[in-house]
Amino acid sequence: MKVLVTGAAGFVGFHCIQQLLERGDEVLGYDNLNDYYDPELKKGRLQQLEGRLGFRFVQADLADMEAMRKVFADWRPEVVLNLAAQAGVRYSLQNPRAYVDSNLIGFVNLLECCRHYPVKHLVYASSSSVYGANTKVPFSVSDTVDHPVSLYAATKKSNEALAHSYSHLFGIPMTGLRFFTVYGPWGRPDMAYFSFTKALFEGKPIDVFNHGDMERDFTYIDDIVTGVIRTMDHVPSGDSSWTGNPPVLGHSTAPYRLYNIGNHSPVKLMHFIEVLETLTGREAKKNFKPMAPGDVYRTYADVDDLKRDVGFEPSTPIEVGLARFVAWYREYYRV
Repeated sequence: MKVLVTGAAGFVGFHCIQQLLERGDEVLGYDNLNDYYDPELKKGRLQQLEGRLGFRFVQADLADMEAMRKVFADWRPEVVLNLAAQAGVRYSLQNPRAYVDSNLIGFVNLLECCRHYPVKHLVYASSSSVYGANTKVPFSVSDTVDHPVSLYAATKKSNEALAHSYSHLFGIPMTGLRFFTVYGPWGRPDMAYFSFTKALFEGKPIDVFNHGDMERDFTYIDDIVTGVIRTMDHVPSGDSSWTGNPPVLGHSTAPYRLYNIGNHSPVKLMHFIEVLETLTGREAKKNFKPMAPGDVYRTYADVDDLKRDVGFEPSTPIEVGLARFVAWYREYYRV
């Protein structure tokens, strides 16, 4: 297939492109290489892809409609994997405009291009953050998500609503994936596993929010990539039995689906820190702090729908996944 991957220099995008190229797809990567975190890490990921058969790259912004329209008009992708977004909960308190430009304006630009240059399937990244103030666990796509607690979460919920409207109006097959805390080699420096590892090796303290009483559904990158690509290959169709009375969430009469993609196994924050201490051979200096604005106490994915429909089976324990990350970190940063 000809696949357009936005966020190509990002963590998940980079790993997905590697797998797509391995199986023989043609991939056009699209990324603005912004400085939300170290652009050199993004360039390092791209260097792993450059020169590989079937890969091309365009540096441009999602909010640049002319650049995106040119890509669609010239290249005519069959499938679009949208992994570009302004990420991060805490950063949304400092720079909200970045989320509007990328996650709202940029996403509408992408939808418009999929409308005018028809594609077989658009798969886009949503987030577990949409569950916001929900406390019932595990989180299910059948739960309402009307109480986001960060601007980031609100933009991701908006993406889901916008995608459904375009799927309904124009018959574009679309699937949204709510990602749960992805980690692994070549990961994002703003994520806790990365910043904690860096602090441990440098002998610096780490901030432990909610006094360590938090849980995250950590999902290893290889499990995520397998689930994403299987989802790309599983093109949704409308459900003729859907009536809207009452409305069943996650699908409808439109060719649209919404899934959680996570490990279905929350890890306590203090255990996560203990594993990193063992792997690095260093004891963390912990600054215990109250819950940060926009954070949630627990994430926990119900992935039964994705298991049923595409055979998604996450299998990497946190101890194994973090060992692979720390090994990569040691090599990449020459620790």
